[in-house]
Amino acid sequence: MKLFYKPDDGWAADFIPFFWQGEYHLFYLKDYRNREKHGEGTPWFHLGTRDMVNFTEYGEALPRGAMDEHDLYVFTGCALEADGLFHIFYTGHNHHLTEKGKPLQVVLHATSSDLVTWTKDRDFIFKSDEKLHERDDWRDPFVFRNEEAGEWWMVLAARLREGPPQRRGCTALCASRDLVKWEIREPLWAPGLYYTHECPDMFRMGEWWYLLFSTFSSEMVTHYRMSRSLTGPWLSPPNDSFDTRAFYAAKTASDGDRRFIFGWNPSRDGETDTGGWQWGGNLVVHEIVQQRDGSLAVQVPPEVDAQFERVPAMDPQPHMGTWEFDGDKVLADAWDGFAWCSLNRVPAQYRLKLDATMAQGAHSCGVLLNADENLERYYQVRLEPARGRVVFDRCPRPGDQPFMLERPVAIKAGVPVEVEIFVEDSIVEAYVNGTVALSARGYNHRGGGLAGLFVNQGKVKFSNVELALASEG
Repeated sequence: MKLFYKPDDGWAADFIPFFWQGEYHLFYLKDYRNREKHGEGTPWFHLGTRDMVNFTEYGEALPRGAMDEHDLYVFTGCALEADGLFHIFYTGHNHHLTEKGKPLQVVLHATSSDLVTWTKDRDFIFKSDEKLHERDDWRDPFVFRNEEAGEWWMVLAARLREGPPQRRGCTALCASRDLVKWEIREPLWAPGLYYTHECPDMFRMGEWWYLLFSTFSSEMVTHYRMSRSLTGPWLSPPNDSFDTRAFYAAKTASDGDRRFIFGWNPSRDGETDTGGWQWGGNLVVHEIVQQRDGSLAVQVPPEVDAQFERVPAMDPQPHMGTWEFDGDKVLADAWDGFAWCSLNRVPAQYRLKLDATMAQGAHSCGVLLNADENLERYYQVRLEPARGRVVFDRCPRPGDQPFMLERPVAIKAGVPVEVEIFVEDSIVEAYVNGTVALSARGYNHRGGGLAGLFVNQGKVKFSNVELALASEG
């Protein structure tokens, strides 16, 4: 069983989710990373899932266009149903056409009666106005029904023609009565913050509207804004992102009751921890939970959690510091130094759960993943109360290189912090308090090792410690 989907012959980039009759249809951009064998361009492929764990592969949905067509690269868009017909609005991208004075990106259209076989609408080409917006950034259309206005709205990743070059990013707005003729209007949101707002997504939950977008200029993450009205203002919550840099271009879908967010955990050059982040990787799914103040949090889908049922007997062994073991409770006292213990040897895929309760003044504590006996190599999910964050780190690393990835989380003395970590080959997915997600990659020490606990200058009680393997059923 593999939790984090990728195609066997390539990698998965932006996912375009659409829920229909009990099934989440996940269209995605497939990157073969082998131009010699597969040629240039990016097609859309199609997955189906009902539980975020098991997937049906429906095959290619939108093939690449020819070298002289707009959609040599079939980039991100959306899927919807209207009057019994399914529609896809998508980005056609072809850098060869700019040499002929044509736009780099346009919005294109396809239809289907069954969600599987799609017909491209050769008569539909929707371009930037080139007046308010720049010509070439005109992509990632997301179309939804604005019931109050009685029309369809399309939001796009675009850029204004005027303003500081690095701050022209906007969420463009277009409207239509029939999904055929579109009127370009003033941008939905033009804050002057980013180079562009990729992969926009919008939905309503309760009394709030949410606008999602991804950025690559100041930091490469998926953000969101919230408003009580489609006219704004679009407010930023204290934590405006869903995950780390290792979760990108995320979009959502709902069955009317629950809402999930679908992104990808990127691979790295050379499959090493120091390699550059690549475009495309493995599917990661979080479940969105609305908080009392309207802000959004994410948790592991229970369907994913349920895949881990085999709980092997743990054999905790102290290696440094003072430790006390009592069933699923572990106590460490290391006020003036470092302490660690191993729990068990683990395979390439496992889940580790625990609650960590830190004493007042404790510096940090956490979990060791895929460690060796001498603690010369490991990955680490570390809780830092003074800095209000959870960190994914590794050893060894250059001394002047900072930690790898972090997420904000409130940690108070005497209050248990729930930590749940999934490891599958090079992928690490950590959840804290059922509200914070931290995605990461770990190539150098994959394949198993020791799972353990550590305390750095403090006293910590670990309780409800559970190490689990995937069920065999």
